[in-house]
Amino acid sequence: MKGSLLLVEDDPEIARVVRDTLRRENYHVTWSTSGLEGWEDFLKQSYDLVLVDLMLPEMDGFDLCKNIRWKSDVPILIISARKEDEVKVKGLHLGADDYLTKPFSLAELKARVESLLRRWRRYKGQPAPENKTEYMGGLTLYWDRQKAELDGSEIALTAKEFDLLSVLAQHPETVFSKSELYRHVWQQADAAGLHTVTVHIKSLREKLADPVKNPRFIQTVWGKGYRFIGEPL
Repeated sequence: MKGSLLLVEDDPEIARVVRDTLRRENYHVTWSTSGLEGWEDFLKQSYDLVLVDLMLPEMDGFDLCKNIRWKSDVPILIISARKEDEVKVKGLHLGADDYLTKPFSLAELKARVESLLRRWRRYKGQPAPENKTEYMGGLTLYWDRQKAELDGSEIALTAKEFDLLSVLAQHPETVFSKSELYRHVWQQADAAGLHTVTVHIKSLREKLADPVKNPRFIQTVWGKGYRFIGEPL
């Protein structure tokens, strides 16, 4: 995991989008639905970053930020629909490290989270954790190093095989047609490339010891394409 995050947000639709987005980025995310619940969750364990909405039931985001800052110097990112400068200044004065105004893009959210964590770890003298995902069945993917292991042993994947596996694994349960996979991995729209995809999928399955009839990682959706079904640990 890249880090443990606490998300305090009472809007379930926003919270689920933020939580699922950050989980796909390999963060562990705890979701609290009120300021008081967020404070109780914060006291239960250690977090690398806290994301706080301001308009919260039971305890508002300002009081939560103040309480957290009394207890810890963990980075705090306020995410709020409040756009007034005085509100932003108040939040920052109470100890927040950054302020993100709703609505925001998920790309900006991910960038701000990464930036805050990078600065926090530099301040603490901590090395950044390795960017990897472990799955049931013994598969580990090292995203930055473009390396894969099965049961602790490195799998000799070609660059295209790793790219193909990455596209599937980074979009779990999404069905990709052969044409879509060819466009994503080979950056070409060529019907002649569909056989190339088939050959690479077959090779991946052999190297992952992943049988077609009882797959653990790559599943064929007949008449449609392929999807990744590996379960993260």
